[in-house]
Amino acid sequence: MDRMSAVKYAELGAFLRSRRERIRPADVGLPAGPRRRVPGLRREEVAHLAGASVDYYNELERGAGSQPSEQMIAALARALRLSADERDYLYRLADRPVPVQGGPASHVHPGMLDLLGRMPSTPAQVITDLHVTLVQNPLAVALLGDQSGYRGPRASFVHRWFTEPEARLLYPQADHGAQSRAFVADLRAAAARRDAKDAEVGSMIRTLLGVSPEFAALWADHEVAFRRDDRKRLVHPVIGLIEVNCLNLFSEDGRQRLLWFTPAVGTDSAGLLELLSVVGTQEVSAATRTAGSSPRRQG
Repeated sequence: MDRMSAVKYAELGAFLRSRRERIRPADVGLPAGPRRRVPGLRREEVAHLAGASVDYYNELERGAGSQPSEQMIAALARALRLSADERDYLYRLADRPVPVQGGPASHVHPGMLDLLGRMPSTPAQVITDLHVTLVQNPLAVALLGDQSGYRGPRASFVHRWFTEPEARLLYPQADHGAQSRAFVADLRAAAARRDAKDAEVGSMIRTLLGVSPEFAALWADHEVAFRRDDRKRLVHPVIGLIEVNCLNLFSEDGRQRLLWFTPAVGTDSAGLLELLSVVGTQEVSAATRTAGSSPRRQG
């Protein structure tokens, strides 16, 4: 065994099993099925929802296996719809540091996850107020690229927008100025809603002021406005230009947002989004590899 004690391994397994048994399949968008003999989810269903192998998850419930990574704990917490306290408890059982709020491993409100699960035919994702993507459905990955691999300051799309030119490939060049202005105004609104001594947003703003003259000029304009709904033009590497409405649902504290994308009226985007479900993520990955760029980014 790694750093974890046998007692913690046993408690971790028991805790995962207890949380699995309390969830109804319908709670996570799964059919009940005619041969379900026990309440709750099956082990293989939790493994699928968390992106883990069935064998590995079985070992965790048995109190064995290797120490789960922080990313795996976050995925299990989301799959099992854990509360914030339960999520923190799971991290401590695994001898992993509880992540600070706002990073890519942040706790996602179960209500947000429930709504996300009920939107299988619409690109949708949950982000923080600093535009860190927490979870995406498959259509959002196909439309915007996989956001799960970013860490540190780069986890924020706003940070990448002003520091990494390839992040802007998602939008037509003619729209870059408007997007920059909207991102800065949204960031100022988010910073004002947070505590004045919030280290995360303060560090982000100081960094961008130091490295991006464009950001510094826009920040000096003191524009402030949350992005509640937008009409956007997105550039998909396979399908091409897609015009969508981007709608936002804010959590009570404003720290998280559920974004979903619908076809813009008067365009052919409805058909393009249907095509997106056929194209899927494999073609997106192939296109980005061919172009030699990073996975495409969320807006």
